[in-house]
Amino acid sequence: MPPQAPISPPNAERSHARTLLSLAPYLWPVGQPQLRARVVAAIVFMLLGKGANVLVPIAYARAVDALGPKAAAAAGVALIPVALIVGYGLLRALSSGFQELRDAVFVRVQARAARIVALDVFKHLHALSLRYHLDRQTGGLSRVIERGVRGINFVLDFLLFSIVPTLLEILLVAGILWGLFDWTYAAVTLATIGIYITFTLAFTNWRLQFRREMNDTDQEANTRAIDSLLNYETVKYFNNEAHEARRYDGSLSRYETAYTRSEQTLNGLNAGQAAIIAIGLTGVMLLAGNGVVAGRLTVGDFVLVNTYLIQLYLPLNFLGFVYREMKQGLVDMEAMFSLLRQEREIADTPGAPALIPGPGEVRFDDVRFGYRPDRQILKGVSFTVPAGRTLAIVGPTGAGKSTISRLLFRFYDVDSGRVMIDGQDVKAVTQDSVRAAIGVVPQDTVLFNDTIRYNIAYGRPGASDAEVEEAARLAQVHDFVLRLPDGYNTRVGERGLKLSGGEKQRVAIARTILKNPRVLILDEATSALDTRTEQEIQAALKGVVSGRTTLVIAHRLSTVVEADEIIVLADGRIAERGNHGALIATGGLYAQMWSRQAEAVAAAEAAAAAQAAADLDRPRAARPGERAEVT
Repeated sequence: MPPQAPISPPNAERSHARTLLSLAPYLWPVGQPQLRARVVAAIVFMLLGKGANVLVPIAYARAVDALGPKAAAAAGVALIPVALIVGYGLLRALSSGFQELRDAVFVRVQARAARIVALDVFKHLHALSLRYHLDRQTGGLSRVIERGVRGINFVLDFLLFSIVPTLLEILLVAGILWGLFDWTYAAVTLATIGIYITFTLAFTNWRLQFRREMNDTDQEANTRAIDSLLNYETVKYFNNEAHEARRYDGSLSRYETAYTRSEQTLNGLNAGQAAIIAIGLTGVMLLAGNGVVAGRLTVGDFVLVNTYLIQLYLPLNFLGFVYREMKQGLVDMEAMFSLLRQEREIADTPGAPALIPGPGEVRFDDVRFGYRPDRQILKGVSFTVPAGRTLAIVGPTGAGKSTISRLLFRFYDVDSGRVMIDGQDVKAVTQDSVRAAIGVVPQDTVLFNDTIRYNIAYGRPGASDAEVEEAARLAQVHDFVLRLPDGYNTRVGERGLKLSGGEKQRVAIARTILKNPRVLILDEATSALDTRTEQEIQAALKGVVSGRTTLVIAHRLSTVVEADEIIVLADGRIAERGNHGALIATGGLYAQMWSRQAEAVAAAEAAAAAQAAADLDRPRAARPGERAEVT
């Protein structure tokens, strides 16, 4: 199963550290000096901004002292307080300006990091094996990536430019208070902040259980919603809209409960934070007030202490939110980075060459394979398809027919034996080159929710409109497309649901023609179609098969009678082989299958003929204004 967003890693701190280390290369990208310069500039602007910020209360306090009656009388003019007030305003402007410059410079690095990580995950998911994708939950997986990218932005925003600067400012303020007044001011300030942070982190850690439950139920609801919508037709077939709504509402109900608990405990956290801040602020202000009364401090000093504390407590008010969200962001990032650490079951050997172009001979040499160790599917299958010839593979359900196509395409690697194209083991060459040489027309054609032109051109991205339309003509779909109001710009809907089965198959054939592969696999390409459509598709396929090495995996034996060779699989082994005539003459498994299908076809034709005869004998319905015929 794909990793869903972990709720609580076995070693959370180590996991978070590993996540940040995984992110670091994206923030200091190799070979991109411009982005590195932006990182350095952002750090410089952050330090300048904090420097200006800690000077603001000093300018404010000295302006207050300068405005006092004694100071004004001594100076005789108001030039000194004006200068201090202007300096105060300038420092505030510089503090804000450096912060905005920092964000403006760093946003490119942040956006690029999120983009590259998401792209790497996307490419890695496509590189994972078919086995992984058969087990995945699409809705949950999409949420892992979505939350992971959002987590990167959040962690960078708050870790680099909120938590770290705030801690730096706390140390600077403590040093200034100690230097200007007494160590007790710094001690009370640091103690208050220490208690505040300890309480906030402990309370937030306790609250995380509700946040985790919110994430779990949110992911569950999203997975159920997407799965239900992807299976829209099945839901309708069984009239289960109410059932799907109940399942979805069950997840939403659990989310509602978790959300309520999370918000109620947040109220408790805010109340506790306010109490700690009030107590600490009162204590420091009592010290400052006592100093003013004793003549050791001025009114401006009293204002200075108050301003520093308020200035520190304002960002700390959000500490619980920041810590919780940053920790959740790290969890979400870890879930996404764990996708990158997902092992690739099928990987190219280092330095593997590309498949050398050739005529397209396919050979299976004593191939053995099982999806699980305790369930062998192929048990020593050997055959050769000469270049330009057609091999048909038939047999009962579960015999291993489609497994052969998956091994040739290298969705899986064989347990033993060899699969070769033009004498080259597909395990020894690159997967890209193998798949570039093979074209597939599957039984269940799934199209992208885009235009017909895009879906045909998908066989060879970058093909011209003329090439796309020529492929459509060869697949006998061009005239149909021209009859549509939007022609080739007609959108086919999700998975191609706006087209019929035959129309989708023709688009799939056109796509394969455009790819122009040397090896072609027809995997039950017409088994789900009616007889007339099947005949039309078979006619289109004849042009595709001509001159190509072709493997036809078929259920309907009528579609393989012209194959150069037919092999019959049974229990993972080749039970019979030969052409159609020879296999019929043998009277074995193939002949029995042929006989049963012929009887089924004959019975269906007889039933259709009987229905037609009954329709002729039935009295014709009266048109308006006339009586029905009576026989």
